[in-house]
Amino acid sequence: MFRMYGQRAVPELVSLLIAAMICSACVAQNPKSLSDSSISTESNPQPLTPVVFDTDRGPVRFLAEVVDTPAGRQKGLMFRESLPEKTGMLFVFPDEAQRSFWMRNTLIPLDMIFIRSDKTVLGIVENAEPRTDSSRSVPGASQYVLELIGGSAQNYRLESGQSVQFVTVLPQQ
Repeated sequence: MFRMYGQRAVPELVSLLIAAMICSACVAQNPKSLSDSSISTESNPQPLTPVVFDTDRGPVRFLAEVVDTPAGRQKGLMFRESLPEKTGMLFVFPDEAQRSFWMRNTLIPLDMIFIRSDKTVLGIVENAEPRTDSSRSVPGASQYVLELIGGSAQNYRLESGQSVQFVTVLPQQ
């Protein structure tokens, strides 16, 4: 079942769904485009979803791989040598809880945006140092974490409290 949060009007959520369907249709019609432009280095890339932040400069859109299984969340962006601008990975958990991430075998610096179940930004860890086992978290409970290339939060003015829009299927417990 789809769960939608936030206080945005239905037309904006419909627009996000249409954009996701168009992206899916383009990939389905041209499989080569997926290998050329996908952010995944996997032979079976994860599903992609638009993620939109409401910033003081207007909406900022990213395209994210969705990982919603324990194995997918554990691997995350490990072993990736690069990440295209305005792309990332959205970690989806079955519930809100205190979340913590490490950068073991992650080769690039990342920004980690911790998002509450109401789809507002709880907090941000900026430019997490790669190849370390140090725990990174923000105080409070989150249900989603979006990892972006290091510096994205500052470059696009992502901040705590901002509204975030995306549609996901919540994983089973």
